[in-house]
Amino acid sequence: MRRGYSLIELMVVVAIIGILAAIAIPNYVNMQLKAKRSEVPTNVDGIRTAEIAYRVFYDAFAAASPKPATLTKDAQTWVVGSDGFSVIGWAPAGEVRGSYEVQANGTSDLLVIGSCDVDGNGVAAQYTATLSVNTTLRSGDENVY
Repeated sequence: MRRGYSLIELMVVVAIIGILAAIAIPNYVNMQLKAKRSEVPTNVDGIRTAEIAYRVFYDAFAAASPKPATLTKDAQTWVVGSDGFSVIGWAPAGEVRGSYEVQANGTSDLLVIGSCDVDGNGVAAQYTATLSVNTTLRSGDENVY
């Protein structure tokens, strides 16, 4: 009676596992990047909503310069200060992976810009929203879905 597996059978199993890993790992990395980048459009929508509410009370939009000022692939701490984001009453919950900016044009229109580079390749994904248009992807790394 024969017990155990031959070396060829074990090598076939190892080869199959290697092929499955070669397929699964890139998909897993892309899903991680997609999850990290998903915070940006959500925050852009939140900033847009806060700006619209601010305009109802003060009849103007509040501009806010880019914050955090630099893009990195790592999450950064959001420092609450006396900037345009504090004026409109918006701050993210915890750290952010993107940079946010508001360009205001009095009471007529605004442009909210959110940028991120979650994979650190130097190509930033940029989301924008205006008073009349919800958040849309304007440019970015096409390889990250």
